Amino acid sequence: MKIVIAAASGNIGRRTAEKIIQAGAETILLARHPEKLADLVTQGATVKPISSDDTQGLIEATQNADALFWLTPPKLDAPSLRDWCIQTAMAAAKAVRENGVKRVVNISGIGAGSASNLGTVSFGGNVESIFNQTTANVLHLRPGYFMENFLDQVEFIRRDDTVYFPYASDHDIPWISTDDIGDEAAKYLLNDGWAGHWTRNLMGSENLTLFETTAVLSQVLNRPIKYVQVTIESIQQRLALTGATPDVQRELGNLYRALGNPDGVYATVRTPEAVTPTTFEQFVKNKLFPNNLALTH
Repeated sequence: MKIVIAAASGNIGRRTAEKIIQAGAETILLARHPEKLADLVTQGATVKPISSDDTQGLIEATQNADALFWLTPPKLDAPSLRDWCIQTAMAAAKAVRENGVKRVVNISGIGAGSASNLGTVSFGGNVESIFNQTTANVLHLRPGYFMENFLDQVEFIRRDDTVYFPYASDHDIPWISTDDIGDEAAKYLLNDGWAGHWTRNLMGSENLTLFETTAVLSQVLNRPIKYVQVTIESIQQRLALTGATPDVQRELGNLYRALGNPDGVYATVRTPEAVTPTTFEQFVKNKLFPNNLALTH
């Protein structure tokens, strides 16, 4: 079995790749920075320096492939994230059609395509539609909010004992570990017993507010951690400093507003099949602050 994994150097792509390699399948990893995947090459994977918008490169990489893992990588310097999502999905879909790839597992998001002003949540619906127009069997995994977004908070926790997000402290959020997403993606990529076009929400082990997540942090770290809500405008200003274009700043602002809406996409009903195993406490102990080594002032 030959499986191609796009955006392989990200959290989800890497975890998916590790599981595919462990299963003994031929594993082709696509990444703009192949040096980040050197350890997976030693485990038997092949890395190709192919960007997600490289149509010809994708066609060549997916020759004789049984399955494709797809995740639209962020590109802050793109003129528009919407156009980037559509451009890359069309490139991948062409490769799928030309090579008769049987299965596609696409990472989307809860509420994908449910409205037109939800930033990347809206654009996820465009991507899903593009893949559904191919002859492949397609699964769209729709995860909630990544626990790994807390990795960007480590410096603030160490320095200020504070967590900063643009959401109300009592906003209910389905936190999920990217490891769990990668595990689910790998399971479907390796299984040739499913067919059709379908979606599956992934919502972690439970919904937690920012107040509840900081309570967990305080308990695990044995020191009080507080939460401060920041403005979306302040995040957009920081994005500008990192090279985000004006349209991308606007689109991500729409995303934060959509995710922070108490009656929005995160009000989705939690069903048994949406539950994944990793708890937020396990994430804090095992990935965010293993052994509390990062907490020295």
